[in-house]
Amino acid sequence: MNRLKFIVLLAGLLLTTAAQAQQVQVIKLPELQKRLARPTDTTYVVNFWATWCGPCVKELPHFDKLTTTYKNQKVKVLLVSMDYASQLDKKVKPFVAKNALKSEVVLLNETDPNTYLTQIDPKWTGSLPFTLLLNNTRRKRVTFEQEFTTEELQKQLQAFMK
Repeated sequence: MNRLKFIVLLAGLLLTTAAQAQQVQVIKLPELQKRLARPTDTTYVVNFWATWCGPCVKELPHFDKLTTTYKNQKVKVLLVSMDYASQLDKKVKPFVAKNALKSEVVLLNETDPNTYLTQIDPKWTGSLPFTLLLNNTRRKRVTFEQEFTTEELQKQLQAFMK
């Protein structure tokens, strides 16, 4: 009987964990552009990253921390995976779950960088990590093609929000 209770308890725990797991939506460029063009006073922190990019993986916790730090302010973090869509179930979802990311994660399903890079930002060379700070109401936009430390990211965000 104890074994049966354990199995039922374990199954319930697994179902609860699966229900709470972060969803990763696959989107195309027009959907991303639509999200980034919203006429709101929310500051968006958009980080373009990939599971195979060492500097990206290293800095992701700094971005995810912003979701908690600024949860009561008009700040939204969007983590845009640049992995291939075919890697969604094999790499991206397991990575997101393993790292317990709280920020919204999407996978940009585009295969031709020559088409989408300049549409996201004309200055973007394609290097990762790439970060965009954006506030449409205030008509502010700044980009960074670099890896951030927690302190550097906080400093840039605070300066941007002034």
